[in-house]
Amino acid sequence: MSDLVQLPVKQTVPAPVQVKSTNLLKNKYIGTFMKSKWYPGIIQWPTLLVFMVIMFELLLGPTSAHDNFGTALTWVLWWPVIPIMFLFLGRFWCAICPFATINDLVQKFVGSNQPAPKFLKKYGIWIIDALFIFVTWSDHVFGIVENPVGSGILLMTLTTGVVASGAFFERRTFCRYVCFLGGLSGNYARAGMLQLRGTPEICATCTVAACYKGTDKAQPCPLFEFPKTMTSSANCNICASCAKNCPNDSIQLTVRPPSFELWFIKKPKLEEAFLSAVIMGIVFVQNVTMLEAWPPILRWLENAVGTTSYAVTFSIAFLVSMIIPISLLGLTSWVAGKFNRESLLTNFARFGYALIVLDMAAHMAHNLFHLLAEGKAIIFTGLALIGQGVGHGLSTALMDPATIQMLQFGLIGLGFLGSLYTVYRITKANYTPEKVWGTFAPYAVLMVILGVINVYLFVLPMAMRM
Repeated sequence: MSDLVQLPVKQTVPAPVQVKSTNLLKNKYIGTFMKSKWYPGIIQWPTLLVFMVIMFELLLGPTSAHDNFGTALTWVLWWPVIPIMFLFLGRFWCAICPFATINDLVQKFVGSNQPAPKFLKKYGIWIIDALFIFVTWSDHVFGIVENPVGSGILLMTLTTGVVASGAFFERRTFCRYVCFLGGLSGNYARAGMLQLRGTPEICATCTVAACYKGTDKAQPCPLFEFPKTMTSSANCNICASCAKNCPNDSIQLTVRPPSFELWFIKKPKLEEAFLSAVIMGIVFVQNVTMLEAWPPILRWLENAVGTTSYAVTFSIAFLVSMIIPISLLGLTSWVAGKFNRESLLTNFARFGYALIVLDMAAHMAHNLFHLLAEGKAIIFTGLALIGQGVGHGLSTALMDPATIQMLQFGLIGLGFLGSLYTVYRITKANYTPEKVWGTFAPYAVLMVILGVINVYLFVLPMAMRM
C-alpha cells in the first residue's frame, strides 16, 4: 500500500470512475453545514458523551446483560444500525466514532505525530482480518456480548490502542490500519451509496494538495486519502476536511447506485477479498450460535472430539464456518480460471469483492433480529437507569417473529441479486465477450449456494440474548 503523499504532483493517474449525479455540496444547506466549523464536531461530541455513559454502565452498572443499558445500546441498537449507515452514508461513522475523537484529542495534546509504521501500511488489512477473526472468536469463548464487563473490557482495550496510536503516530493511524470495525466499514463503504471524489478536470491542474496536507481551515485527511487520485470510498469517512481545504471547489459528494464501486475495481487486493469471505463466515457462525439447535450441535461436537471445553468445540465450529465461504470462493475461482485463463488467486481477489453485497445484507438480516426482537430492551434499561424500573417479565420484541423473518428473507434476496449483478458487471468490465459467460456462471452458482445457506439459517428458530 503506497503512501499517497509521495506521489508527484504532476503524475498522470487514471481518472476515477465518476457518477453522473448532483453534487450534494452544491446544495445550500448541505454544503454550508458540511463546510462549516461545526461539522463533524457537532455530532462527534454527543457521540463521545453517549460512549462515556455506555462505558460507565458496562463497567459499573448491572452485571446482567438483560438489565444493562450499555449492553442494550451497544449490541441491540448500535451494532444493528451500523451496517445500514454504511449502506446509505458510506464510512461516515468513522468521522464521528468516539475512538476517532479520543485519537484526535490525544494527538492534539501529547501526540508526537510520527509517520505510520511501514509494516502497518503494508500488512494493515491482513492485521485487520486477523483482529476481526480474533475478536469474534473471543466474543463467543469469553461471552463478551452477554457480559457487560466483557463488553467494557473490549471497548477499553480498543481505547488503549487508540490512545497509544494517537500519542505516537500521525492522523488516525489506528483507524486506517488496525481497527477491525474500520476494516468492516471500509469493505461495506465500497458498496455504499455515498461517494466523495475530486473533480478530475480541476484536480489535474492543482499543485497545492491542500486536501491531503490540510490548511488552517481544517485538518488534513485523517485516513491518508488524496481525493485527486482516490478511486475508492473504503478509506473516506465523509469528514469534509478536503472540501473545507480545497481552494478550487473541486470536491464532489454524490449519490451512486449500491455496489457501483465494486464493478470497476482496477487493482483488487487479495487481503480485501479474503476479508469479504471472512465476514460471510462470521455471519454464518453468528447465526449458528443463536439457533435453538446450537446446544445439540455442541453436544455432538463434545462427543466427537471427547471434550466438554467450549473453547475447543466452538473453535471447531468457528473454523468450519470460516472455511466454507473461503473454500467455496477458492474452488469457484479455480473453475472460473478454466474459462478466463486467470490464476486462482487473481480470480479470488477480483470476484471476492462481489461477496460484499451479500455480506452486508446477511449482516443486516442477522442484526435485524436483535433490533426488532430485543428493541424494547433499550427503553426498559434506559428507564431503569433513571430509577424507573419497568419491563421485567415483559416482551422486548418490537415485531413478531414471522414478520422479522420475512424482512430477513427480503434482505437476503436483495443481497443475493446485488452480488449476482456485481459478478456480472465485474465480468463485463474485465473480460472479452467469449469469456464472460464462462466466468460468470461459476460465480453465479456460488452466490446461489451462499444465498441458500443464509436463507436456511434464517429459517431455523433463533434464541434471544436480552
